[in-house]
Amino acid sequence: MSSVLIQELNSASVARRLERVRERTLSLVSGLDWQVLQTQHIPILSPVVWDLGHIANFEELWLCQSLTDLAPLETEFAPMFDAVLNPRPMRKDLPLPVARSLWGYMSRVRTRTLEVLDGISARAPARLLERGFVYEMVAEHEEQHQETILQLLQVLESPTYLPAQRRRLPPGRALLDSKVLIAEGPFRMGNPGVDFAYDNELEAHEVTLPAYWIDRAPVSCREYLEFVEDGGYERQELWSPAGWGWRQESKVTAPGNWSLRDGGWWVRHMDRLEPLRGELPVIHVCFYEADAYARWAGKRLPTEAEWEKAALWDPATNRARLYPWGDSPANSSRANVDQLTFQPAPIGAYADGASAYGVEHLIGDVWEWTSSDFAAYPGFLAFPYEEYSKIFFGSEYKVLRGGSWATCASVARGTFRNWDYPIRRQIFAGFRCVRDAE
Repeated sequence: MSSVLIQELNSASVARRLERVRERTLSLVSGLDWQVLQTQHIPILSPVVWDLGHIANFEELWLCQSLTDLAPLETEFAPMFDAVLNPRPMRKDLPLPVARSLWGYMSRVRTRTLEVLDGISARAPARLLERGFVYEMVAEHEEQHQETILQLLQVLESPTYLPAQRRRLPPGRALLDSKVLIAEGPFRMGNPGVDFAYDNELEAHEVTLPAYWIDRAPVSCREYLEFVEDGGYERQELWSPAGWGWRQESKVTAPGNWSLRDGGWWVRHMDRLEPLRGELPVIHVCFYEADAYARWAGKRLPTEAEWEKAALWDPATNRARLYPWGDSPANSSRANVDQLTFQPAPIGAYADGASAYGVEHLIGDVWEWTSSDFAAYPGFLAFPYEEYSKIFFGSEYKVLRGGSWATCASVARGTFRNWDYPIRRQIFAGFRCVRDAE
């Protein structure tokens, strides 16, 4: 079991892990009234009620039914909270539970989970229990849905979401060099399998890359503003055919959280609307916007392998780290990953989080678009269910790496792979660029 998560694999430590996650989930939604929770505010995000019910049903499925022979608490909930059976635009039409029923179901599932922790059946699948895999899977599943809920809270407008608490961010600093040279040669890509990992992070394998330059930090709002002011959204030659088609249909002219007011650009992070701060990483841009900017800058987006080598490979020791800075987990001096800042940190805020090559902000702040399609690694085996990764492999999805401010530290490991459609802007995504070495 990963050292980030459960130090000793026993019922007490598992219970503590699950309870800490649940406390955060409930704290994020505690100030919202029921009308907000049950409303589907935009088609690509579920009603929060569905997310909460799905979190509880997933826990019941894997920690009660899969490990014991207990019957489901509510037979109609399994099909209702099945993400594959019910695509997001359809979830508003489901007979979702009312408040008392939802909170009661979540509580009853957790009570049952805690009751069975000490008495797992000998018939339980051994691989699910190995190193506590199934417990960590359930915990991280809920943490991933916390980020989805935060996406919804970001798009709320009337009223905007007011966080109950907000952590201060460290100041940024000027970076001496804007780019870093990554030498040609092989590196190990993928998770080594010693800690918790999803199936799509496996198997670790060798990849050889030519030399390339990579941006030391994600593209900032100041840099992206130059693209906007240079007519980047109006210049078809900067966009791929698919990207230009999206641009014409969507009619967007700036990132998703930017707005023009009194002749200047303003940026919103939850309830805070403030003049654009150039030192922050740009956020809420889709893949097509990132790709167009890279073309405008005379660069390109990194492949997934280029991102991971710059993030995790240590050429001095000829080994891959678990995180850019080493093998110990994220903390507040290394990365912005604890959700409660509610926005990215200024460029240069995390010198202690640099990779062996000196590349910064690789974990936290903004997910980073890559040019890679979501595909299986060599030796891939679906586990414990095909619907987590396998059914999404293909050219429809682009890979994002690194996590955002809304990603929990346990999820934001160096080998974690996120994926989404290239048109998505509700995610907390930005990007950095690369160019080939001459």
